[in-house]
Amino acid sequence: MKQLCQILKRIDGKGYKAYKDLQGTYQFPDFQLFIDYVQGDPFATPSRVRVRLERKEVPVDLSWIQTRERKVALEDWLARKWSRELDKYSFKASGTGKSGLMTMDRPGQEILERTAVVVEPEYMEARIHIGLPARGRTVLGRQAEQMLLDFLPRIVREMKLSETDKKQIEDRMKLTDNQQAIRKALKENGWVAFVADGAVLPRESGISNRPLKSGQVVPFRSPESLQAVIPVPHGEPISGMAIPEGITLIVGGGYHGKSTLLKAIERGVYNHVAGDGREYVITVEDAVKIRAEDGRRVEKVNISPFISRLPLGKDTDQFSTEDASGSTSQAANIMESLEMGSTCLLVDEDTSATNFMIRDARMQSLVAKGKEPITPFIDKVRQLYEENGVSTILVLGGSGDYFDVADYVIMMDHYLPYDVTRQAKEIAGVHQSGRALEGGESFGEISHRNPVAKSFDARKGRKEKAEAKGLKSILLGSGTIDLTCLEQLVDPSQTRAIAQILRLLGKRADGRKSLRQLLEEIESEIKEKGLDWISPFRGHPGDLALPRKYEIAAAVNRMRTLAVKGENGR
Repeated sequence: MKQLCQILKRIDGKGYKAYKDLQGTYQFPDFQLFIDYVQGDPFATPSRVRVRLERKEVPVDLSWIQTRERKVALEDWLARKWSRELDKYSFKASGTGKSGLMTMDRPGQEILERTAVVVEPEYMEARIHIGLPARGRTVLGRQAEQMLLDFLPRIVREMKLSETDKKQIEDRMKLTDNQQAIRKALKENGWVAFVADGAVLPRESGISNRPLKSGQVVPFRSPESLQAVIPVPHGEPISGMAIPEGITLIVGGGYHGKSTLLKAIERGVYNHVAGDGREYVITVEDAVKIRAEDGRRVEKVNISPFISRLPLGKDTDQFSTEDASGSTSQAANIMESLEMGSTCLLVDEDTSATNFMIRDARMQSLVAKGKEPITPFIDKVRQLYEENGVSTILVLGGSGDYFDVADYVIMMDHYLPYDVTRQAKEIAGVHQSGRALEGGESFGEISHRNPVAKSFDARKGRKEKAEAKGLKSILLGSGTIDLTCLEQLVDPSQTRAIAQILRLLGKRADGRKSLRQLLEEIESEIKEKGLDWISPFRGHPGDLALPRKYEIAAAVNRMRTLAVKGENGR
């Protein structure tokens, strides 16, 4: 600590690069400070420091980290507390550019595995970003001394767990245990999603993921026929709507809550914080949202279950295009999700290609099947479930033809769900669609592709570049990957992690292993070694959150440089 003070006095008033002398480890009375990386100038990416407290300073109950889920929940809780404390002191030290910044990777509504805070049996470590103060490009040593030797120790003192903190952590552990009990119940009962009674599904706005609190909020209430009561480890059993495996339609008039329900279900692949309104909206972890995506690149995807007999004999067993249409992109999105092992597809009519979803009897009469290369989803969705065990939850407002293939029909009316399956089936019996089935004898083949190393070339000049630009964009080498349509990608820290995993794939993809095999190997290594393992910042990998393999694969599939070999070696 004294050495740190001496260095700051010595470099005061010197050029900004003198701050590099700070890199190292410093012992304070009740914590260790690791200065891992010092920024090159006050406008650059902030410096990276770590604060490590021994267990005697932060007495973590070992029961809080006895399972992976509990450990993730605890680290998330601590990251939120650290963020709040850092906010109190951020930018109190003046200067140029990012001078005075004190922050860390900040969690949102979802509880994700992160690298911002790490808790081990022996210690707790926080990874912090600090803007070292400067005037122009001159070191402000006194202000830096205030940040590192005054503000930081104060923050550490505030992080000592009070009785109130311990009570809040215990509540977080109970919530986590209950959420895991519901996930277990989904598997045991053959359900794909559960929406608790009393859940608040609407969000604040189109750009906010916080729950709607103002105005008239209608709490969710399950229809009696779909109600399930799930015993949980803490508190009374939780009741709500359980959606079974199979084909489920969500119907209703416009603005009655159909898409809001589907949005909540698609985010239910993640656990949420207490008070979110969706904390007990739980979905199977491999559910994937599917949509049309005009203009995306497709590389050798087998879309033949949906599209075949293209003009000029173009191959759809290994279909490639630089500019997919709505229907071909939606077909590719489905087949890529199945390639990765998804067992539940989530589809909203509003973001789907109409000609991919349905061909009614009149259009069938005018355009014969022999002249139409697209087999609509309505003719494949039943085969997909019966042959491959893949369920579908589908929001519909315009096509009752799907009544014929549905197992369950839920109608949203004034934001409340009603089971109208019997009425829908009666209507289907009385008002025949007149459609001819076009799905053939079986769903078709789900093919795997083996990426090759050149796909992941991250070189830009003499350096490697693999970095996220916000939530929806990745720079890899000299190319950009557009992730705009990945609706289950929820945090920029996940995008940063995907960028680093793409860099790792470049060292592993050799054309012999499928994309699924490669990602499952990386997934297994992350579980064994921790998420830190993927970071190029070995000392301070503090800004990553764990993505699902489905979003990683989606990023790979949207690379303009992707090159693959099929299962037959082509």
